[in-house]
Amino acid sequence: MAGERGGHAEWGGWIILVHSARTAVAAVVSLLVARLFRLPEAYWAPITTIVISQSSLGAALKVSWQRFIGTALGAAVGAIVASYFTPTALFFGVSLFVLGLVCPLVLADRSGYRFGGIALAIVLMIPRAGPAWEIAFHRFAEVSIGIGVALILTVAWPEREVVALVENVNDPPPKTDGDQGRLSELPRSPAALPPATDERS
Repeated sequence: MAGERGGHAEWGGWIILVHSARTAVAAVVSLLVARLFRLPEAYWAPITTIVISQSSLGAALKVSWQRFIGTALGAAVGAIVASYFTPTALFFGVSLFVLGLVCPLVLADRSGYRFGGIALAIVLMIPRAGPAWEIAFHRFAEVSIGIGVALILTVAWPEREVVALVENVNDPPPKTDGDQGRLSELPRSPAALPPATDERS
């Protein structure tokens, strides 16, 4: 209970205000940029921004790269499959399997594969009137805008207070030598004690 009260006290007041304002500004900017380019599903841009802007700069860069490369692959595979085959559950499953095999070739990890699978599902499974390549490009552009806005915000408006708190909370406990530390506190054996001197002599 004490830990919960401490965590609640840390996540409060000014930190909540700054974090909420930062997230809202980033999401609105991302949405407006996507609408400026008249993308049909502009809401994907702020969704991506919200996901990435919750991280520190180092974490945001890693998440951004995985989301970028994963979305590009998923959209490309979806466009290719939709151009030559009727999108069915079977082709969707095969495409998702192939995407998982391709991701490691471009250094995309499981996170990249997850984002790629989402893009693939959107391109293949949601019926639209336009050609598959146009749908795939729109999806990729929307995510790219969201990534770009999130990274710019992370550099221009870093969330130092929250990062410091997270680092303090995540600090590992001080290392001990295991049982050795406890054994060193035991009394020494009689053989290790210095010889007693006879006070009478």
